[in-house]
Amino acid sequence: MAKPKVALYWCASCGGCDEAVVDLAENILDVVAAVDIILWPIAMDFKYKDIEAMEDGSIAVSFINGAIRTGEQKHIAELLRRKSGLVVAFGSCSSLGGIPALANLTSRRKIFDRSYHNSPTVVNPENIEPKMKASVDGHVLKLPEFFKTVYKLNDVIDVDYYLPGCPPTPELIANAVTAILEGKLPPKGAILSPDKSLCTSCDRNETKPEDVTISKIKRVIDIEVDPEKCFLAQGIICMGPATRDGCGQSCINGNMPCTGCFGPTDSCRDQGAKMIATLGAILEGDDENAVDKVIEGIVDPAGTFYRYAMSASLLGGARKEVENE
Repeated sequence: MAKPKVALYWCASCGGCDEAVVDLAENILDVVAAVDIILWPIAMDFKYKDIEAMEDGSIAVSFINGAIRTGEQKHIAELLRRKSGLVVAFGSCSSLGGIPALANLTSRRKIFDRSYHNSPTVVNPENIEPKMKASVDGHVLKLPEFFKTVYKLNDVIDVDYYLPGCPPTPELIANAVTAILEGKLPPKGAILSPDKSLCTSCDRNETKPEDVTISKIKRVIDIEVDPEKCFLAQGIICMGPATRDGCGQSCINGNMPCTGCFGPTDSCRDQGAKMIATLGAILEGDDENAVDKVIEGIVDPAGTFYRYAMSASLLGGARKEVENE
């Protein structure tokens, strides 16, 4: 009997999700024995034309990581959607926009100005910028369109399941593959990680006072962090209250606060807003000036509250491709 076909594809991301597959270690041999990997550009040589020639729906599942920033990424995502029975948004960037989506707080014009004109190391007296199409000696050269917006995967194609994390843990990956192979998946649209906040399983939760009050927001570079005590109780922003469980507390175990890569739980519409509301309830101060003084310690609000979920947020979600932006 033919093995189920599996595709892995990398869009706008750092490549860590592909590394997470490798981190399955010897268990990856079990995966390779059970499936036929027909596309994995980071690890093996495949051609798009071979995928295009396949019958629609003939790929059992495609794991697509990374946000959608270019026309090529959108094209391949649409291609894999047609050819696949299931599509899994693999990792934070695919599921929520990830760090690339912080660019939604600026414009394509400003990005190009910084990259090709105003950076200190750029020398570009002719003001040359990439073009989607150019003719050179009679030959037409094409580049993918650079979208004005960074999209999460389900903004451009239908997604069946979501595997969160930056990157997803090897345990979650193995569980997801097993569930797919055994046909034991939850209803379509499910996030393949526990639907509860990280705080509920955090080992430090017991050290958090019943009434936490923050008089000054601190950074881990400024103090000696107590490895046994709740970060919020130490005045350090930890995204645990607004973040889904399932990561194995990797950052917490390294004595670093949660930064929110698993995204929100099902009941939360906007992860950043949830965390801001949590902080608002525990900041010390009775007037605006006192509160302002406390929050001076938040040097990067967008990167703190929306590091991974900008494309899924009310603040920087999918926008129209407006000209001259």
